[in-house]
Amino acid sequence: MTQAPAPLQSRFEVHDRKQFEIKLEYQPSGVDETRYLVEAHLFLPGSLYIDAETYPRADFYADIHNYVRFKTPVMAVQELLTSDASPLVKLEAWLRTGLGSEGDVVYQAKLLSCVLRGALRRFATSVEARCEGPVSLPTDACATLESDVLAMQSGVAQVLERFRQWLRSVGELRVQDRSRVSLRLVDEYVSLLVENGFRRAVADMKALPRGEPWLGLRKGLMDAVLREEVYRKENRLRSVLSPTGDNEEYIQRLGMLKKFCMNVLFLSSRRRQKRQGWEEVLFALAAGIAMSFATAVALWAQIRFTQVSLNFFLIAVVGYMMKDRIKEGLRRVLSRAAATHLFDRTADLVDPVTGRTIGTCEERVDYGPKVPESVAALRHQDDFLMASQGEVTETVIRYQKHIVLDARLLPRTERGLSGVTDILRLNVGRFLRDMDEPELALEYVDLADLSVGHIRGAKRYPVDVVFRFTVEDGETDRRQESTQLVRLVLDRNGIQRMQRFADAGQGVPPGPMPWQSAA
Repeated sequence: MTQAPAPLQSRFEVHDRKQFEIKLEYQPSGVDETRYLVEAHLFLPGSLYIDAETYPRADFYADIHNYVRFKTPVMAVQELLTSDASPLVKLEAWLRTGLGSEGDVVYQAKLLSCVLRGALRRFATSVEARCEGPVSLPTDACATLESDVLAMQSGVAQVLERFRQWLRSVGELRVQDRSRVSLRLVDEYVSLLVENGFRRAVADMKALPRGEPWLGLRKGLMDAVLREEVYRKENRLRSVLSPTGDNEEYIQRLGMLKKFCMNVLFLSSRRRQKRQGWEEVLFALAAGIAMSFATAVALWAQIRFTQVSLNFFLIAVVGYMMKDRIKEGLRRVLSRAAATHLFDRTADLVDPVTGRTIGTCEERVDYGPKVPESVAALRHQDDFLMASQGEVTETVIRYQKHIVLDARLLPRTERGLSGVTDILRLNVGRFLRDMDEPELALEYVDLADLSVGHIRGAKRYPVDVVFRFTVEDGETDRRQESTQLVRLVLDRNGIQRMQRFADAGQGVPPGPMPWQSAA
């Protein structure tokens, strides 16, 4: 029996020198709403001079890039050739029956490229994992790897042949120019996927012996790569690598094609000003209280003094001054209260195909919040951090993301309910501004002759990021909580490395979720 996937899976990696990436997989398990709360506590050294004034909320949100999409359907290459749910099989069925619009055809062609991309990535990752060990693989491992490579090579060749045969048949029909161009771009992207996937597999096999069967496997994969390059040249597609050029157009075109084909999976966001509406109500309440005070003072002064007297004039002026200060003071107090209990941004997650809202996403940033015990305890793995908490200056920034998904509106596949992938990238460029030089010289005394020299010293800053994930199933009221500590080691040039500590997760008895205490 296939084990059900976890309701929330996380993956952390360094995207580049300035960006840290968190990839979350939401997998609703019920038939009702499922709620996810993602909390990230950033512990920044005080020497970086980052706080609510130097790094306001607007700047924090500007440094976050968020991508939310459906999980790519998982299909093996053989399933693409035979399964009724395969986009390739559906395209061929449309050619026979003519049922469906041209928009549906373009959608299935794009979906085919996405599914094939996932299959090629899993293949390359599998080859890399099996070639990382000893150079001489066991006999059974050799046979398995050889069988997988040959099966993948044959299956991809069949997918390409059937898809391009289908394209030639479509070319004989009357289709709109936009649809024809879209299918041509999908064909180009599929060709690039095969080329890059097989080239990566050959590169991962570099440590294997030069003899057979490995030499033949490498040659077979590279022959497929060269065929795709020739195919794009013959069809006047400009995405061809140049060994001597800078390949600017190749990189640009590959990125554009990826966005063009994968947009069928990405969810669009419709922002709603939920917090702004509540703030306006609170500000109106503050204005009403201040006006009530000023009116009461004016009525008292009118009874106590005549309206043409100096005393009445002075009391009215003082009353207006107090009214203005009361109004502004209450605005600040209520604004802080709104920031504590209301999310900063709210967006509806919309299916790009059906146009239906399948869930909501709310975000909030707090400076200097109270750190939960489960988060603080995770940092106690470091003796220095345990002893120095509360004594060494550091800034704590909490980022919260509340996702609600309606399982009834999510698409379903042969393997069950489709999940949602949430990719979050945090740019750490602002953290680097006040850092010292990344390298310095340390005096060193040689014990042999007591000569004095210099050795290299690296000046780096650890930034701890503690994640707390909470999942609540609306159907069963089950609640799960887990925490994860990630340490980013930074210097002025960017992220030098990432350290991931052991997971710490535990079940939590049913109780109010953090967002249920909001006003």
